Amino acid sequence: MPERQDLSRFRLPPGFRGRSGAIVFLWQIVQGSLFACSPQFAYGWRRLLLRAFGAQVGRAVIVRPSARITYPWKFTIGDYAWIGDHAELYSLGPISIGAHSVVSQRAHLCAGTHDYRSIDFAIQGPPIRIGSEVWIATDVFVAPGVSIGDGAVIGARSSVFDDIEAGAIAFGSPAKVQGRR
Repeated sequence: MPERQDLSRFRLPPGFRGRSGAIVFLWQIVQGSLFACSPQFAYGWRRLLLRAFGAQVGRAVIVRPSARITYPWKFTIGDYAWIGDHAELYSLGPISIGAHSVVSQRAHLCAGTHDYRSIDFAIQGPPIRIGSEVWIATDVFVAPGVSIGDGAVIGARSSVFDDIEAGAIAFGSPAKVQGRR
């Protein structure tokens, strides 16, 4: 049987995380304590913490304390956008969210994957772009490298593996355009 993957060959590319291991560890401590244990209404505090770790955070952004952001320095969010409870922003690659957009509870934006064709299972961080005035409903999975156009709506429990055009209403697994907003 041919060898398909050999994890002993895996190497994190230099600079992949975007910050030193010490900064990554410090963020994990801050996220698990000062961020996660802050009161629900402390949106300004969480914006401050995200900005302190390099996130580009717009005006009046709402991020719930149970949301998780892997590398805030790879995260951009526009004015008046919301991130719901237990949302997972796996920002191994850049994640950008436009103004007035909502990422609802338990949504998972996954900007990280591996090249399953390479013997060393190379890690990759394709960017995710969420436009402005988008609604990512509850428990949606957005795959690496996906762009969702301005004004689109992604229905609850959908899985988005391909780009979604502006103004589209899409749902299902895989998500398919079902109408226009």
